[in-house]
Formats: sequence, C-alpha cells, structure tokens
Amino acid sequence: MIHRKTVVLFVLAAASLLMGVVSAAAQQRTVVTWFVGLGTGTNAEQIEIQNQVVEEFNASQNEIELVINIAASNETARDTLSTLIAAGTAPDIVGPVGVAGSNSFADEWLDLSPLVESAGFDLSVFPPALVDLYRQADGSLTGIPFAVYPALTYYNADLFDEAGLNYPPSEFGAPYVMPDGTEVPWNYDTVAEIAKILTVDANGNDATSPDFDPAATEQFGMNFQWARIRLIWTNLQPSSYYDAETNTVSVPDEWRQATQWYHDRLWKDRVAPNATFASSELLQPSGFASGNLAMAIVPLWYTCCLDNSVGKFNWNLAPVPASFDGEQHVAMDADTFRLTKGSKNPEAAFKVLTYLLTTAAPKLATAYGAFPALPAAQDAWVESISTRYPLDINWSVAQDSLAYSNPGPVHHESNVPNYAQAYDREFAFLSLLEGDAGANIDINAEIDTFEADLQAIVSGGS
Repeated sequence: MIHRKTVVLFVLAAASLLMGVVSAAAQQRTVVTWFVGLGTGTNAEQIEIQNQVVEEFNASQNEIELVINIAASNETARDTLSTLIAAGTAPDIVGPVGVAGSNSFADEWLDLSPLVESAGFDLSVFPPALVDLYRQADGSLTGIPFAVYPALTYYNADLFDEAGLNYPPSEFGAPYVMPDGTEVPWNYDTVAEIAKILTVDANGNDATSPDFDPAATEQFGMNFQWARIRLIWTNLQPSSYYDAETNTVSVPDEWRQATQWYHDRLWKDRVAPNATFASSELLQPSGFASGNLAMAIVPLWYTCCLDNSVGKFNWNLAPVPASFDGEQHVAMDADTFRLTKGSKNPEAAFKVLTYLLTTAAPKLATAYGAFPALPAAQDAWVESISTRYPLDINWSVAQDSLAYSNPGPVHHESNVPNYAQAYDREFAFLSLLEGDAGANIDINAEIDTFEADLQAIVSGGS
C-alpha cells in the first residue's frame, strides 16, 4: 500500500518537473496549465488528440504556452488535484468535467463574468438556457457551455411496429397519435399508457391483459436508463430539495408525486424493469441495448453503448415527454472546462478557455464523444455519429432539446453540502425503490426518512 504522503510528494514532484520541461522559448510566454482527468480525457486516443490541441494552440500565437497535465486515471484525479491546490500550485484550467464532478471543488472555481466582459466574449453564440446552467444563485458564472447531453427518448422502432403503435413525435410540442387516431399530449401519462401495450410476457400477453404474467415478462415498455433518483425526479418535474439560504432539505410535493408515478410503473403496471429484471440476462448489455425494451429516457451520452444494435434492431430518438406541469423541460448532463481561483494568470487562462470552447471544440468533442454546445460545431458531430449509426436517426431532436435545458439551481446534479454523502443516500433510496422490497414500501414514510437523513448530511452529520 502506498502511503498518502508518498503520493503527495510524487504529485508535487511531477508538477515541478512539468514546469521544468517547458522550453527556453516557452519561458518567454505566459504559462497556462490545463489539468485533465477529473472527468473524461485519460484514455490513449483522447490524450493524443488533446496533445494535438495543445500543439495547435501554441503554434497559433506567441504569448501563451499551454502545458497539459493529465492525471494517471479518473480514479486518482481527485486526490491529485486536491494536492496541487493545497500546495498552492493549482492548475489554471480543469476539464472537461461534469456538474457532479465539479462539486467536490465547488469553492475553487473562478467567476468568469468579469473575464467574459473584459474580453468581450460573446455568450450569445450558445443557447441562453445552457449558459444559465452555469449561473449560480449569487449571479456568478462558473462555466461556459462546452459539451452537453440532453435527455432524450430512445425508442425501439421494431417493437413499436410489432405492437401496431405509432412512433413518438419527432418534434417538441407535437402530439402523440394513439392507435384509434386520437391525438394526446406527449407526456409521461401517455408514456405510461403505451408502455403497457409494449410490455409483453412469454405467452404474448401485454400488460393491458388480465392474463399478463409479470413474472414472465420478456419485453418492457420503458425505463430511465442508468438514472439516479434525482435525474428521474427532474425528468418528471424539475425542482430541488435543497435551499442554500437556509441550509435545509425539503422534498417537494411534485417529487413525492413523481416517486409514486415511478413506483406505479415498477410495481403496479410492471412496465418498467425492477432491479432484478434490470440485472437479468434479458436486459443485457443494458436495458435498451438488449432490444427487449421499447423506450428509454436517457441522456445523449448513451450513444456510447449501442453499437451492438446495428444490424439487430432499428431505433430512433424523440423528445422527452412533457413534465407534470405540462411544460417541456430537458434534464441536461453537461461537461465543461473550469478556471480555478488559484490561477496565477486568469486572463491568459481565459484566452485558452475560449480556444477550447470554440476553435478546438469540434476536435475535442469528437475525442470525448460529446455533443458540442457550440451550434457551429454540431454538424460535424452529427456527421460523425451518423457514420457510427447509419439508421436515419433523428439527431435534430438533440439540437432542439438545448433550448429547454433546466437552469443551474434545479439541475439534477446541483451541489449540496457533503455532496458525496448525499449522492450515496440518493443511491440507497433508489435501490430501495427498485429492489424487491420496494413493492410494499410506504412511499411518504420512506421519503420522510430520506429527507431527515439528507438534512443531517448537509448539516455536517452523516
């Protein structure tokens, strides 16, 4: 076992060596350091492309020398960054990193608003809803959009065809057409209804039949693929359980309603797989990718994991259903680059940041498998992903989704004190809900317990 002190010394030595290898010519420039690993960016292919971006930036001007520091792995990156910050050698730029990954260092990120203003950087090139994702309650701006993964409805077109159902709408605001020709809103109640028709047992009975045998289900109607409970709640109705001004936790009524809705899909209608089914051979390598699930509500990054679908079943994309309030809200996973408060050269670091967000965005987005927030870079992403999935997929729905992003305060990964502990408690609640014991729980009583436990966590307990 390596002693923590040894790790600290190693990291500090590595940082010193990193600065020491800067060429004599580079020493005439302002050095900006870029730390990679807190999110993605540590595999060999990504490292090669990131190094190319560094070389291209350095060749493009003669004032700044960009130096990249890539963590050994994502697992070690947090400790490495903590050590650098504690030693007073914080990197200037950190990323790409998601909202959740940023929360461990929430107090370390620089407010970019003054730099945006002084540099005259045009934020209007990004959808306003995405910019608002990084606006904090105090008005500060801790990030600028880079990579986004809107929640979408992935649907198995073959299973819809077999059931004689119309496909979900391809555009926001369009209705769903039921088998009898009636038009209904594309919302979660509609999803629940058609999910019954799309859930089928071994005898060919769907979940609308009195003969349906849930224990013998061979095809499910819907799920929230790999979602945490706060993402499920946010999909159904954006809100928040935490008030930063009072440091209090209160699960809103709409999230209690959302929990009941999801519980009914799991244990009453049996149209969503519980934990036992989700881990069974039926739904491998993952629920939707198995071909035995009709609809999955999941962020766009799920394109990572559908290569096995090519040539096996046809799928497409649709908007997420309207939330309980009747409005369109899109939960948005998002990665960006952050500037640290410990940066010795924030103006120079901001110049590098804008390069990464604009000029280098197409190349970096491809390396990270990310959908660019920058509209000018999105066509290249669509061209690349269409080569990977030649299924005539409605990729435009991803672009359309960006206008409906939830703002930062109600983001499903918004920060709370002792975030890691809160994260674990959320996971435990979802495990209870989806596990075998979940069928008979008292939902309000369990949420009351969850609420009390979270209050202890954010107040400094455990």
